[in-house]
Amino acid sequence: MSDLPKIERMTSRPQFLAAAKGASQARGAVVVQRLDRADGDPVVRIGFTATRKVGGAVQRNRAKRRLREAARALIPAHAAPGADYVLIARMGTVGRPWDRLL
Repeated sequence: MSDLPKIERMTSRPQFLAAAKGASQARGAVVVQRLDRADGDPVVRIGFTATRKVGGAVQRNRAKRRLREAARALIPAHAAPGADYVLIARMGTVGRPWDRLL
């Protein structure tokens, strides 16, 4: 378990804006943005966001909760050390079956 990188949450807007300059891939109900920081720090930072296009506050919060759980399941095994990830919810995030969301 010690070979897994440390994972932290992104909290400030500049971190999200920097990650937006990296590679971006749309994967069904989720857009994944990735930025290699190249700062020598092996910490993986991850952030979650949902725009108002997803729906009202209840739907946006539900979408972000689902993204956090998906990240908890997948990021430790698949994240590259020293990278920032932003998971952006899309309209289908809330209603998508769990196995397809993963």
